[in-house]
Amino acid sequence: MSTSYQSFLDDAQERMDKTVEHFAEEIRGFRTGRASTGLIENIRVDYYGTKTPLGQMASITVPEARCLMVKPFDPSGLKDIEKAILAADLGLNPSIDGNALRVVVPHLSEDQRKKMVARLKSLAEETKVSLRNVRRDAIREVEHAQKEKTGDVVVTEDDVKSAKSDIQDILKNHEQRVEEALKTKSAEILEV
Repeated sequence: MSTSYQSFLDDAQERMDKTVEHFAEEIRGFRTGRASTGLIENIRVDYYGTKTPLGQMASITVPEARCLMVKPFDPSGLKDIEKAILAADLGLNPSIDGNALRVVVPHLSEDQRKKMVARLKSLAEETKVSLRNVRRDAIREVEHAQKEKTGDVVVTEDDVKSAKSDIQDILKNHEQRVEEALKTKSAEILEV
């Protein structure tokens, strides 16, 4: 079904998708007590004067359940990678093992787990606020198109009402995706 305001819906959908994807990327870096490449792959390393994501300058593997192995493509960057992991303040202590770094993921205390879940909830709420801002902007754009009556697309008053409803449905869908990701990650963190 193509409507006169479909382009506004598509734009809102795309922007909300990107917001949820960004949230999913952010929470990958949260420690769960198990080793995961997502813990460190986005750490920025000062590499020849440029802040480069660790995942772009090294291969990261999980040889054991509580250990990460980081093998830089350029061995001269080993010390820089070690400094960046320590500076990230994730509670990880890397050690140089030949031409690679071994990063042991320590157990989290119950208190640390609860603090991490609280940070996760805060991040989820910020993401929902961003989603609501996208909704607000999309509704403004539709209302503006209806008032201006310029261009190829004619938006009627009924279209504005329908668009508001459709945009709200898109928002609810995306908020639900954020809640599901929050619930899953919280369960992983609190799991002993």
